[in-house]
Amino acid sequence: MTTIWFLLILLCLLMYVVLDGYDLGIGIASLAEPDANHRHELLEQVAQAWDGNETWLVLLGVSLWAGFPAAFGTILPHAYLPVIVMLFALIVRGVSVEMASQAHPAPRWERAFGVASLIAALAQGVAVATLTAHLTVVQGAFSGSPFGAISWFSALSAVTVACGYLALGYAYTKWKATGQLRARAGSRGVVSAVLASLLAVGCLIAVGATATPLSLHGPARVIAFAGVLLFAVAGVVMSVTTLRPTSPYDGLPLAGLVTVVVALVIALVLARYPVLASPDLTLANTSAPPGTLAFLAVGIGLNVPLILFYNWFAHHAFRGKAPANHLSNGTTGGAR
Repeated sequence: MTTIWFLLILLCLLMYVVLDGYDLGIGIASLAEPDANHRHELLEQVAQAWDGNETWLVLLGVSLWAGFPAAFGTILPHAYLPVIVMLFALIVRGVSVEMASQAHPAPRWERAFGVASLIAALAQGVAVATLTAHLTVVQGAFSGSPFGAISWFSALSAVTVACGYLALGYAYTKWKATGQLRARAGSRGVVSAVLASLLAVGCLIAVGATATPLSLHGPARVIAFAGVLLFAVAGVVMSVTTLRPTSPYDGLPLAGLVTVVVALVIALVLARYPVLASPDLTLANTSAPPGTLAFLAVGIGLNVPLILFYNWFAHHAFRGKAPANHLSNGTTGGAR
C-alpha cells in the first residue's frame, strides 16, 4: 500500500509539472514579449485552464501529508520560506490572470502575471532542492533553520526549473499560436530548451556533492537509470529539432519536453528510491499505517479521475489554434 500511495504522489507531481509547468513558462515568456497584444494572448492561453492545472499541486500536498506525515512534517519546516513565497506568487498570479482577462488592456496586471510566474517557478526549484539537503532531526522532529533550504544547489535548481518551465511554455505557445507569436515562440523555445537541458545535466552532476547524492549501486539500477536518461535525450532532440519556426510539427516539441520531464523524474526516483530526504527518511519509516492509507486512497482515488476529466475537458474545449484576431472579439477563455 505504501508503494501504491507513492505512485499516486508521483502521478500528482508529474501532472502538476507538465500542466502548470507550461502555464508558468508562458507567464515567464510574457516578460520578454514586446508586443502588448501578444502578451495578452499569452495570458489568455493560461486563462483557459490554469485553475485545473494547479489542482494537482493541492492534491500533491494533501497526498504527501496524508501518506507520509513524518516526511511531510520534517521537510516542510525546512522549506517554509520557498513554499510561502511560491503560494503568495501563485495567488498573485491567479488574481492577475482574471483581472487582466476581464479588463483588457491591463498592463500592470499582465506584468504582475509574468513576475509572479517567475517567482513561483524559482521558489519551486528551491523547494525541490530541499530533498537533497541534510535535515536536522531531533527526537523525530525537525529542529533546523527555516533558511536551510537556501544553498548553491538550490540556486542552480531554481534556475533549472524556471528554464524548464520556460521551454514548456514556448512549446505550448508554438502549438497554440499563429503568425509572428508562433515564430517567436519557436526560435526562443530552441534556446530555452537547450539551456534547460544543460542546466539539468549540471544538476545531475552537482547533486553528488549534496547530502543526498544519487544511489546507483548495482548493475540493474545503473542500466535502468541510463535507459531512462536515453529517453530524456531523445525527447530533447525531438523538441529542439521541431521547435524551429520552419518546422511544421507544432505538437511534437511539447510532446518531446513532456517525455523529458517524465524521464527525468523517473530517473531520479530510480536513483533515490526508497529515500525521500536525508537523513534516513524513507518510504517505510515515514508512511502512515496501511489501514489509514487504504481509507484515504478511497477519497483521493475518487478525485483523481474527476481532475483528469476536468483537465481533458478544459483543453478539449479550447483545442486547436487560436486565430490571431480573437482578442478583439472577446471570445477568449478568460472571458467566459
